[in-house]
Amino acid sequence: MISPPDDSAVMEQLPVRQLSLGADSAADNGSGSDSEDSKILKWNLPLMELYRMACSFYKEKSGKAVHLSYEDNLKLVAFTQQAAHGPVDPAKVPPLGMFDVIGKDRRIAWQHLGTITKLQAMEGFIDLLDRLCPLFRPTVEAIKKDREEKVRQAQAEEVHRREQLEQEKEKLVELKRIEDERNREELQRRQLQDALNQQTYHQFKDYAEKQYPVNPEQQALLIRQLQNEHYHQYMQQLQAQMASNYSQLKPTNGEVETELDGNGIGQLDQAVSAKEGSQPEYKEQCDSDEESGEYAVINPANMWTKPDIKLFKQEVTSGKGDGVIRVNHGDTVTVRVPTHEGGSCLFWEFATDNFDIGFGVYFEWGKPATTEVSVYISESDEDDDTLEDDEVVCTDDLECGGQAQHKQYSNGASSSTLANRNPISIIVPIYRRECQTEVYAGSHSYPGEGTYLLKFDNSYSLWRSKTLYYKVFYTR
Repeated sequence: MISPPDDSAVMEQLPVRQLSLGADSAADNGSGSDSEDSKILKWNLPLMELYRMACSFYKEKSGKAVHLSYEDNLKLVAFTQQAAHGPVDPAKVPPLGMFDVIGKDRRIAWQHLGTITKLQAMEGFIDLLDRLCPLFRPTVEAIKKDREEKVRQAQAEEVHRREQLEQEKEKLVELKRIEDERNREELQRRQLQDALNQQTYHQFKDYAEKQYPVNPEQQALLIRQLQNEHYHQYMQQLQAQMASNYSQLKPTNGEVETELDGNGIGQLDQAVSAKEGSQPEYKEQCDSDEESGEYAVINPANMWTKPDIKLFKQEVTSGKGDGVIRVNHGDTVTVRVPTHEGGSCLFWEFATDNFDIGFGVYFEWGKPATTEVSVYISESDEDDDTLEDDEVVCTDDLECGGQAQHKQYSNGASSSTLANRNPISIIVPIYRRECQTEVYAGSHSYPGEGTYLLKFDNSYSLWRSKTLYYKVFYTR
């Protein structure tokens, strides 16, 4: 039996770098716990993990990408035996056959390792394989980078997941805030609309009873239409007054001044709280040459719709209304209706044939020079200040429904009228109305002496002319 050589001979044949294991080096027999072994690093990797990579690489590449000599293979196998079983113990190893030459060579290579520890055998295997195969270290580096990249991606995905969770939480909070804001605005809108409905109910009820004397269902439907239209016109009036460039809004009934948001709602709960049926009143100041420059309070107009459009057109066409006007494309027609000394409220009704038209109501302050209704046609609403076009003058009273007569004005008369132009307040801003499907009607209480300007705007139409049917009358 071959006796193992001394330790110095083994180290001369197979130089192995001793590992610094510290106090927990598991003595000299290679024993130690897995937790202690995992703390030993080589190439910035745990030694046990690196050793497994080396064994896997040797098994896969030997004879393929790696061609080693017989002696080198014996040394590598000896390191694996030492790492797995420790030093050779003749009493424990099985005997070899007489013709097992390779087994004898491997046993001799194992015995030459002497008493090095298992960890030293692992490191010796790694160093020898690295020296014999230049591809081993790049393979380990590639595996290490791939693992680091996977860890980095996992961390990035975790950060992205947390960010998504935070964004979803923020969206939920924002949606909750928006929902609460909408509920608050809806509550304020209902409170304001209820207050306006209480104030105008009896007025609308009287009007509905006159329109449908024996039909309670139609009366209720008309009252709801009038109330809804009155609310929308009231909100439009508030927005128009806030956006007006030439007027300044001031509370006149002791109410706290409110701020309006983008939807025209704002903090309107103050307007409906003070006393039942009350609504904020504003005094509008207009630029004028007079000393005070203040005019009476302008209340919002009431507007509603009527379904009997064919009957209305027949009445106007037959001469029972004010008349029919053709509004050319790009034109704006202004019907000037002076206040009447025997009246207190103006009513209007209008419809068109096939297409919609813009409609608005303005009020020109000052005592009217005439009591006759006149019609001006201009190429756009901005040209209303120039009276160079034809003027149509109604020779009868407002309630007569008489025919119109044309009258020409000279440029000199137009200049004189412009020089004496009185301040103008907006009652109903100009909006496009679907008056080809139903009759649009409205009313407004006189704010004082002046002239109503009913504007029918077709300036937005480039090709279509509109046929307008309208009636205006006053009541006491």
